[in-house]
Amino acid sequence: MTNQAVVQALEERTRLDPQRVVRLRGDVGDEPFELLIFRGFSSSTTHPTAFDPDASVLPEGTSLNQAELLQGPLSPSREVVLAGPMPPNDLLAQANW
Repeated sequence: MTNQAVVQALEERTRLDPQRVVRLRGDVGDEPFELLIFRGFSSSTTHPTAFDPDASVLPEGTSLNQAELLQGPLSPSREVVLAGPMPPNDLLAQANW
């Protein structure tokens, strides 16, 4: 499954389970990359995100290597990790939710 397909599947999953946040981590070239997915929407915390909902949120050359499932809404002072870190494809399994 492509990275973009994984992101789209996780966006749909968070739409169905609005109390969960997905954090994906990886690299764009030699720079760290982080993407948060909440209630069906994705936003990068490390790179600009296009306003066009049809545009990919993944910059060219992104590799994703880690996923975590977090309790939403996020609280920076008290983050609750429910699952992970794990490979992004593994988070698609219902058992990890």
